[in-house]
Amino acid sequence: MPTSAEWLAVRAHLLRNRHALAVEAVAEYPDVPRVADTPLLTSPDWMPATPVPLAELTLELRESPELPALPVSAVPDGFGGYSAAMAALAAPVVFQNRETYRLLGFTGRHLTFGLGSYFDGIDVGEACAHEYAGRVGGLPLRTAVGDPRDPRRRPVNVAVSTLTLRHDEVSGEATFYLHWRDPKRVGHAGGMFQVLPVGVFQGSSPADFSLWHCMIREFAEEMLGVEEIHDADYATWPFAQRLTDAARVFYLGMGVDPLTFATDMLTVAVIEAARFDELFGDLVAHNDEGQVLRGLPFTAENIDRFVHREPTQAAGAALLSLAWEHRAELLKP
Repeated sequence: MPTSAEWLAVRAHLLRNRHALAVEAVAEYPDVPRVADTPLLTSPDWMPATPVPLAELTLELRESPELPALPVSAVPDGFGGYSAAMAALAAPVVFQNRETYRLLGFTGRHLTFGLGSYFDGIDVGEACAHEYAGRVGGLPLRTAVGDPRDPRRRPVNVAVSTLTLRHDEVSGEATFYLHWRDPKRVGHAGGMFQVLPVGVFQGSSPADFSLWHCMIREFAEEMLGVEEIHDADYATWPFAQRLTDAARVFYLGMGVDPLTFATDMLTVAVIEAARFDELFGDLVAHNDEGQVLRGLPFTAENIDRFVHREPTQAAGAALLSLAWEHRAELLKP
């Protein structure tokens, strides 16, 4: 096992080179399809031919089965898991082990979840990324996981990644919003661009099992700077009601980051310009996780820039590319 100093050196290398390492790690999975010629790994079963209204996805909650034992890798002496090492040696500002919904299966438009925790994903996915960045002693954990798309092999925490489009129906023009994730503040994908908002699928209370509710909270927290929301009452929360009425929300697919195994549902929320301005007139420039890039024109030039020429997280690049491909349907009044 590495010493703490050796671990910190590899961790620093990982943080500096996440994008390049993710692009390189695709080569570990030559037979796995990718989304829109980006590094994001996917399965044909996850990718609809056309955008699917979010309301057409159905969810089921079951008891989480046991997972096979995996080797402990990329952890310094004295720590039982990667999350423990991060907490002690290199904790970002935002780093809490909250209960999550763990993906168990996805058939057609039906998703099955169990219960898990945020650190479950850190202990496997971030450890695999560290292991790959260090390349000392092989890749035992990555090898043991095998196909990273298989939820029977590892804990799969799903993030809901949303591309937000402000659409002016008169001019036909649209703008979008990105997040630069500060590596000092986040435990995943620091130093990279990502769509906005994004959040790991979890509830604000034990009974809160809804993709849309999760997305509403992330809109409030990441775009308006609201403190983390607990025990939300969506029926009486004015922002939740107005956003639900204003947004047309679509599912475009799902994929796995080849470096960290982060698994993202790719969604788009289209909001008419005047209603967007009512909802997000106080859009923040910074939030707890980084900087917000506001009002980028939804054009071929910007899509090419952030898909191919900037360090954009694999899920964000895939979502931008898919949204551009389906722009006629997404922006149809």
